[in-house]
Amino acid sequence: MNLFTEMRGLVIDALTAMQAEGVLPEGLDFKNVAVEPPRDALHGDMATNAAMVLAKPAKMKPRDIADVLAGKLAEDTRVEIAEVAGPGFLNMRLSAALWQGVVKAALEAGNDFGRSDMGTGKKVNVEYVSANPTGPLHVGHTRGAVFGDALASLLDFVGYDVTREYYINDGGAQVDVLARSVYLRYLEAHGQDVAFEDGTYPGDYLIPVGEALKDKVGEAYVGQDESVWLVDVREFSTAAMMDLIREDLKALGVEMDLFFSEKSLYGTGRIESALESLQSKGLIYEGVLEPPKGKKPEDWEPREQTLFRSTDHGDDVDRPVKKSDGSWTYFAPDIAYHYDKVSRGFDELIDVFGADHGGYVKRMKAAVSALSDGQVPLDIKLTQLVKLYKNGEPFKMSKRAGTFVTLRDVVDQVGSDVTRFVMLTRKNDAPLDFDFDKVLEQSKDNPVFYVQYAHARVCSVIRKAEEAGIAAADEVLARADIAQLDHDAEITVARKLAEWPRLVEIAGRTNEPHRVAFYLYELASELHGLWNKGNEDTSLRFIQDNVATSQAKIALARSVAVVISAGLGILGVTPAQEMR
Repeated sequence: MNLFTEMRGLVIDALTAMQAEGVLPEGLDFKNVAVEPPRDALHGDMATNAAMVLAKPAKMKPRDIADVLAGKLAEDTRVEIAEVAGPGFLNMRLSAALWQGVVKAALEAGNDFGRSDMGTGKKVNVEYVSANPTGPLHVGHTRGAVFGDALASLLDFVGYDVTREYYINDGGAQVDVLARSVYLRYLEAHGQDVAFEDGTYPGDYLIPVGEALKDKVGEAYVGQDESVWLVDVREFSTAAMMDLIREDLKALGVEMDLFFSEKSLYGTGRIESALESLQSKGLIYEGVLEPPKGKKPEDWEPREQTLFRSTDHGDDVDRPVKKSDGSWTYFAPDIAYHYDKVSRGFDELIDVFGADHGGYVKRMKAAVSALSDGQVPLDIKLTQLVKLYKNGEPFKMSKRAGTFVTLRDVVDQVGSDVTRFVMLTRKNDAPLDFDFDKVLEQSKDNPVFYVQYAHARVCSVIRKAEEAGIAAADEVLARADIAQLDHDAEITVARKLAEWPRLVEIAGRTNEPHRVAFYLYELASELHGLWNKGNEDTSLRFIQDNVATSQAKIALARSVAVVISAGLGILGVTPAQEMR
């Protein structure tokens, strides 16, 4: 039930009738006609831009269109007032029955209230985290993991067929460094003194990996040349790190559908196949790039290389895919990986990268555009840095990882639910401050607490109603006489509930799950505001002497809990039944 879609349909019907009557010319395109909440709530419940967007193509004054349209809309029983403002904006005040009906719809649909078929079953691949398998996930990965997972859930909620994917970067030199670091821990497990030189990984998390390697091979690799053990230790170490990463993700409530290995692209012809696809389109050539301005990227060489003509697909410069010595650049396997995604039949691709990958956006979009002939859109979302604080001061925790604060450190401090919600209280491309004291604070300033408290309050109302012998199951509340919800404060809550279906579609269309967190805070604020008004006006309290009246008011509260539960479900957060 999307009231905004319903009322837009009413506006389109009225415009069509105006065409039939000769007020508007035939052939007008209504696609840009919108019905939205007004910028100022004092102006009404909904507003339409119809007169403004149709004036030019209709060769009419906006006000002339709006005046006739207002009269048409006012004939509908759902519209109490339709009035023109300014040069042709049209504001509507809707009947209380329309808002009251939202309560019934929410109770009948439960957690599916607001669920949409907007995605029409299109296959979308969301790739996120994709950290190098060289250690535990750090706090930066945490933000990307939460964002990607919430986005995947949001897209599922609005009708997409979603695949959650992790790209294992196990094909580069960093896994050789991992293997050498584990080998040092292996020697240490045999009682030897070792030194971790610059470029190795000194974190304590590799101690049990070295011991496990000792248990597996005994002394077989002690004193042996690297050529003897490097390949085996690399595979052993990578598997151990991926087990650790999977455990980290599990602690955060993240489960992937697929883990894709970069290593599987090498020596299998898959990189060559992807580049052959580009070559068949005239997009691969031999050439010398101009030296870039400013800092030179590591893959630039002042000699002839194999280049991808990425400028044909929106990039700033063409990009090397093979070095002059015949080895692949870092970009080549990434092209092959995305070629694999396109070949798997995805309709849309989304990559979630850290902020340090900003320079990769244009080249990757160019590659996907070229590989799919412009048929598969790629959206790349960058997640900005997270700064940790405690009592307002920068906070450092354990150095188990050697150089950074881990995901598990954060989750162990505040829990998965708090971690996930807080990570979504800012847009993904905005920096985030994470204060361990503030995120556990029980106040309105803490959005996690405020939303959870609203849900817990409703649960408390349900418990008290049942103790008083008032039936409060959803199927009973859905049949309550909701026409009794006629106070402005109650209608205000219902109005906010009505925004939910529209909100999730907008969030899904823009790939912005933070909108859900923002909305839940606003909805919680409306519930708390109604609760506080009940302290002064007893007629607004949820439990009254009259059973029927109680059930109507409890129905409103319960519908708020339904939406909060659905929204928290998208964010991957468990709704609180009570606050402790």
